[in-house]
Amino acid sequence: GVDLIVKDIFKNKKNGIYIDVGCHHPLINNNTNLLNSLGWKGINVDLDFNSIDMFNFFRKQDLNKQIAVTDHNGEVDLFFHHNRAAKNTISKDFGKNAKELKKIQASTLNNIIEESKFKDSQIDFVSIDVEGNEMNVLKGFDLKKYKPTLIMLEFIIPTTKEFYQNNIQIILSSDIYKYLTDNNYKLINWNHDDLLFMSKDFNH
Repeated sequence: GVDLIVKDIFKNKKNGIYIDVGCHHPLINNNTNLLNSLGWKGINVDLDFNSIDMFNFFRKQDLNKQIAVTDHNGEVDLFFHHNRAAKNTISKDFGKNAKELKKIQASTLNNIIEESKFKDSQIDFVSIDVEGNEMNVLKGFDLKKYKPTLIMLEFIIPTTKEFYQNNIQIILSSDIYKYLTDNNYKLINWNHDDLLFMSKDFNH
């Protein structure tokens, strides 16, 4: 349902730009598929080759990149379950039951944007779903420079297994909430495991 909320917020926006970190699948349960069908374009990033291979087929106009995203450039540990597993992660806290540990390359979101055709574009929507590494993705993303209008983050903590075990006080006391509110964003929606933050400067 996140895509419907985002579509409504940007109902007067044509040819918008999105960034989808942890994009997973171009069509199924994807937060930017609806926007893409409306003429938007952008950057899709995932750890899995098969995911990016599908994006290259369905979204040829986008930049589709297979790499981990975190707060620095270089080698990181991948806690690996199996190919196409959505729970593959570079977060140690979320990778405790992984079957294998691999070394892979990582980049900051800043670096990915700067090396793309979208480096001088206004970014409208950023979706971040990276199995516990969301905060590090934010730390490698210059919010004051790029100023995305809307940011969606998956919010799961290791001690809760289901979204209904979460509560608003945990969210309001989280590092992610403090970081984004300190950077001129406000929480506007909590949908299942996803939090939506909007720039305070956005005018409909």
